[in-house]
Amino acid sequence: MGTPYLIGLDIGTSGVKGIVISQDGKTRASATESYPLSTPKPNWAEQDPEDWWIATTKVLKQLTASIGTRKSDLKAIGLSGQMHSLVILDSESRVLMPSILWCDTRTDRECKWLNDTIGQEDLRNLVANPALEGFTLPKILWVRDHEPDVYDRISKVLLPKDYIRYRLSGEFATEVSDAAGTLMFDVARRKWSEPILSKLSIPSSWLPAVFESVDVCGKVIRPVSDMTGLPEGIPIVGGGADNACGAVGCGVVKEGRVLAGIGTSGVVLAHSAVVRSDPEMRAHTFCHGVPHSWYVMGVILMAGGAFRWYKDTFCRGEIERAEAKGVDVYDLLTQEAETVRPGSDGLFFLPYLNGERTPHRSASARGAFIGATIRHEKRHFSRSVLEGITFAMRDSLEIIKRLGIPLHQIRLTGGGAKSRFWRQLQADVYGREVALVNSMEGPAFGAALMAGVGAGMYADLAEVTEELVAVTETLEPTDRSLVYDEQYQIFSSLYPALSKSFDRIHRHIIQ
Repeated sequence: MGTPYLIGLDIGTSGVKGIVISQDGKTRASATESYPLSTPKPNWAEQDPEDWWIATTKVLKQLTASIGTRKSDLKAIGLSGQMHSLVILDSESRVLMPSILWCDTRTDRECKWLNDTIGQEDLRNLVANPALEGFTLPKILWVRDHEPDVYDRISKVLLPKDYIRYRLSGEFATEVSDAAGTLMFDVARRKWSEPILSKLSIPSSWLPAVFESVDVCGKVIRPVSDMTGLPEGIPIVGGGADNACGAVGCGVVKEGRVLAGIGTSGVVLAHSAVVRSDPEMRAHTFCHGVPHSWYVMGVILMAGGAFRWYKDTFCRGEIERAEAKGVDVYDLLTQEAETVRPGSDGLFFLPYLNGERTPHRSASARGAFIGATIRHEKRHFSRSVLEGITFAMRDSLEIIKRLGIPLHQIRLTGGGAKSRFWRQLQADVYGREVALVNSMEGPAFGAALMAGVGAGMYADLAEVTEELVAVTETLEPTDRSLVYDEQYQIFSSLYPALSKSFDRIHRHIIQ
C-alpha cells in the first residue's frame, strides 16, 4: 500500500495554486496557473469563471503527473478560494455573466439600500456583518437593478471555489466559512438566513447546501478523472474561504492565537470559541473552518500594497541601487528605515490609499504623510510607512481585544513576516509575542489538512495542526513598545481629525 496523499486547491484572485501533501504534512508537489482580471469600468473587477476552471484542470494535470503512478494514493481534495465573489448560473448550469469579484466596489447604492431597508442593527443580529461593497448580497442586488434580464434567469448562486466544486463533482455545495461572507448567512446558527432571503425575495433554491469545512460534499466524476488523471470518486471536502484556510494552515485553531497577515492587504484574524461581534461592525465575524467555531477579522485594504506604492512612486534611486547590488529593494528600504528612531521623529503615515475597511469603513479615506519637517529624510519616510501600516493593523487587534478574545500569540504571514526588522516592529507595536511557523503554502495547505480530516486521515484540525504546524521563531516586544503605545494614540487621532476633509476630497474627485 502506497503513501496517502492529499490535494489542496486555492482559487485566488490572480490564479489557482495547487499542492499535494503527504500524511506528514510535507509538500510533495505544487503548481500554479494564472488568469486575468478585467476592469471594464471604474470600480469594476471581473473574471470569467471558465478561466478558473481551465487553470484548475491544468494545475490538477501537473499535480497528478508529478506523482506519477502513485496518483491512486490520492485520498481527498480540499478547496479554498477568494471570498464574496459572485457566480450565477442559469437552469442549464451555464454561467450567465462574468463573476463580480470581492474587490469590485460598484455596489455603493445597493449597500445604502440594504442599510435603509433592513437596517444596520438587524444586519448585525441576522448575519453579524455590515453591508459592504465587497460582499455577495449587494452584488446580487446590483444584477437585479442593472441586469434584470440576467436576474430573471438565475437558477444558482455560487462562490468561486464552489463553482470549481460543481465542475469537479456535479454537486452544488458550499461550507460555512465562505457562506458567512455572503451577507445571506446566519453566522451564529451556521445556516442560510431565512429572514434576509424572505425580506429580499431571494429564493432559497438559488443557494447551495451548506456543510462544515471538513465534511465530504462531492466526489470527482468520471469525465474529470479522464481529463485530469484524478481517481474517479475521490472525495471533495467543504474546504474554506481563503482566510479561514490560511488560519488553519498557520495553526490558528484555538483561542489565544491570532493571524496577522501582511500581503497586498492586511488581515488580522482571531479564533473564537463562541460568536462574538463588534457592536459597531468595524470588524467581521465569520464561521471558522474549524467545526463549530468562529473568527473575528479586521481587514486593511492597503498593507504591503502601500509599501509597494511607496517604493514604486518615490524610490527609483533605491530600485536602481538594489538592482546594481543584486539585492531586494525592500531589504534596502527596511535597512535604511532601521537607522531611524522609533516614531520616525514625529512623521506619521496613513495607509488609506484605496479607502479603508477596518475600522473606518470609508471609501473616502485617503493616504497621507503628516508631521513632515525639514529634518526628515527619505529613510524617515520609509520607516513611517512601515509604522503606519503596522498601526493600522493594530486597530483590528484593539477591536478584537475589546471583545474579550485573548491575544497570547500573533502568528505572522505574508510579506510582513519576511523581514526581521518588520517582525520586531510588529511585536513592539502590537505589544504581544509574534511568531513564525513552518507552514509556507498558505490557504492551499489549510485546505489540504481539511481534506485529510474529511478522509479520516486525521482526527480533527486542532490535533493535526498541533502535530504538523511548528513555531520556528518567536519575538517578544521590547521597551520600544512604550514609545509605540504613545505613537499609536497619536496615529488613532489623525483619521477622525481629517475625515471631513477626506469626504470633501472624495466628493470633488467623483463629481
